[in-house]
Amino acid sequence: MTPPAQDSALNELAHSPASWQPTLTFLRYAIVTILTGATLYGAIILIFLPDQPTRAIGPGLIAMVALLSAYLLRQGRSHEAILLLAGGIWLAMMVASVVFGGVRSTIYYAYPLVIFVLGWMVSSRAAIVAAVLTSVLTIVLVIADAADWLFAEPGGPLALYAFVQIVVYILTAAMVTYLVRAYRRQLEELRQTELKFRTAFASSPVAASIATLAEGRLIDVNDNFERDFGWSKRELLSRTAMDVGLWLEARHRTEWAETLIRHGRALNYETVWRHRNGNLRNVSLSSEIIQLNGVSCILAYATDVTERKAAEQQIHRLAFYDPLTGLPNRRLLMDRLGHAMVACIRHRHLSALLFLDLDNFKALNDTHGHDKGDLLLQQVGARLVSCVREDDTVSRLGGDEFVVMLEGLSGNTEDAAAQAETVARKIMAALNQSYDIQPLRVHSSPSVGITLFGAEHENPEEPIKRADLAMYQAKGAGRNTSRFFDPRMQAMMHERSELERDLRLALQRRELVLYYQLQVQRSGRVTGVEALLRWPHAQRGLVPPGTFIPLAEETGLIVPLGVEVLEQACRQLALWSQRPEMAHLTVSVNVSPRQFQREEFVAEVLAVLQRTGASAQRLKLEITESLLIDHVDDVITKMEVLKAQGVGFALDDFGTGYSSLSYLKRLPLDQLKIDQGFVRDLLIDPDDAAIARMVIVLGQSLGLEVLAEGVETLEQQQVLQFQGCQAYQGYLYSRPLPLAQFEELAQQPGWPFVQPAA
Repeated sequence: MTPPAQDSALNELAHSPASWQPTLTFLRYAIVTILTGATLYGAIILIFLPDQPTRAIGPGLIAMVALLSAYLLRQGRSHEAILLLAGGIWLAMMVASVVFGGVRSTIYYAYPLVIFVLGWMVSSRAAIVAAVLTSVLTIVLVIADAADWLFAEPGGPLALYAFVQIVVYILTAAMVTYLVRAYRRQLEELRQTELKFRTAFASSPVAASIATLAEGRLIDVNDNFERDFGWSKRELLSRTAMDVGLWLEARHRTEWAETLIRHGRALNYETVWRHRNGNLRNVSLSSEIIQLNGVSCILAYATDVTERKAAEQQIHRLAFYDPLTGLPNRRLLMDRLGHAMVACIRHRHLSALLFLDLDNFKALNDTHGHDKGDLLLQQVGARLVSCVREDDTVSRLGGDEFVVMLEGLSGNTEDAAAQAETVARKIMAALNQSYDIQPLRVHSSPSVGITLFGAEHENPEEPIKRADLAMYQAKGAGRNTSRFFDPRMQAMMHERSELERDLRLALQRRELVLYYQLQVQRSGRVTGVEALLRWPHAQRGLVPPGTFIPLAEETGLIVPLGVEVLEQACRQLALWSQRPEMAHLTVSVNVSPRQFQREEFVAEVLAVLQRTGASAQRLKLEITESLLIDHVDDVITKMEVLKAQGVGFALDDFGTGYSSLSYLKRLPLDQLKIDQGFVRDLLIDPDDAAIARMVIVLGQSLGLEVLAEGVETLEQQQVLQFQGCQAYQGYLYSRPLPLAQFEELAQQPGWPFVQPAA
């Protein structure tokens, strides 16, 4: 506890109020001052009076005394240092006076200062003794001077010099005696006031009380403090709260002290203190700064409120949490729902409510008893929490009804619905696992109703009603399923579910095929192709990649899809290597971040190359900037391993992500691909033109080939070529072609050169 800054002398004297000693700081300053002054005085004499070097003897003696005193002080012998400093300087000045002028010597003007310092450092008696002794020696010097026993030349009224000096000595001694006695009286009054304060303090009826003096040193605690916090008065006196580790958090102590200094008091400040046995106690502090004879102290009343806080937490828990599962109850859910709706409007995103009801729970409860039903509900609650993010809310409304609130979904309705359905499916999979309610193992399934909210202002009860209605639709559809409140959204989710099922079947049946799009140099020579996955569906026709690729990313099917593409591409590379007109071609394959980040990715690529017999030098893997957001070092390591085997790399869609140039120069790349979004409006949008030019310049500076995607017109190609682009890909040269058509193109006259489309 740190009150306003106090006089350092008072602080040190308070440690031993029965004795009166100077502060060590004052003594150090005195030694440094005397040493500096004597050294400078001696140096001046030697510089300006080189013909009278003996005059430097006096300052030299004083400097030696100061050095010896400093040595004693450093050894911890402060009392001896004080005596040497005062007595030694007095003696040195007396010798100098005898040798260089007797009573008339100007050094006599320093004697009052010596007497004052002696009195302050030792006692008033020492000041009186010094004054008397100096006066006697002055009279002796007068007699010696009159008898011509001194070396100084006579001159001036000798008796007047002596009289004035003796009067000054006596006045100095009287003044220091008065100051010392006055200061002692002040200390005595302070001690008496402190004694009264402690007497009143000890009888305080407050639960726990504590008081501090200068710089946070504890000066008293009452008996109740020892009872509540375990520290006795004897253990705490002259220590600080920080010394004993009373405060749990330093930031709380700082905040309390700032409030106290700013306002002079800090009322009802709640914090946590540490008991002597290590236990933590909640404390309410009421503190104020008080003055004791000009000395600032802090009087603090500390009330142990641990039991009260525990009771408050229990009341809060009973009011806002379900006692069986520990989940938020309806009251807390509605409060969080209100805040979530405001956040949706502010940040322009959507959220979702999932209303869950356990199928046939009543039958289980009636058959096996309520205690088994309660065990099941507890396990359901735990599984629900494990299926959602930390910021989402899982609530139990009562009975077997639960509500899950998903916050911060996409602002796009379709995407938000897909996110909500993904979580719903995860929840259903978790709740369909068997439950261990000893000695039984039972199964239970949920019916889930889903609704989105946040697109507009509405009453918090409305999303609950919609999700509840959707849940009954799920029960009506046969239970153990989910339904959206919006029929159109439900149809959309049904379509998505059907598409996912068909995609899984297509993978199993190996129905997906590769199309190939030319990659052409500025000379028109075809040097490679990009392998693009296509899905010919028996009923849907050719499913666009923009439809099934995002679905594969969301469901995790992108990994087996990626393996399938790599397998087909490498098999084709091996076949083309046997045909002279196509053996020079490289094949570029897109790799998703999810596929690349798998630990076994490098091993999979090398295994496919070995299995198919494809040349690693003819395989180029295309990665996107999103891969570089996390785990960059791991990405670089994998790339370097594959690069060492001959595999090439291209950075696809460059300029659309957030890759750092410092990372870019570390990547073992061969090619940068300008995203077709910048090429499309190259001729009409100055920003797109500038970005394309920047990518080309950057690629050249890094020694990388730059390929522009989506080149559709001759004008686009000419502008890019003028800027220095080396390669092109797009409809200007060829659309993606199925294998047969591509191989037919390779048989045309002039191959491997192609002409731009008319």
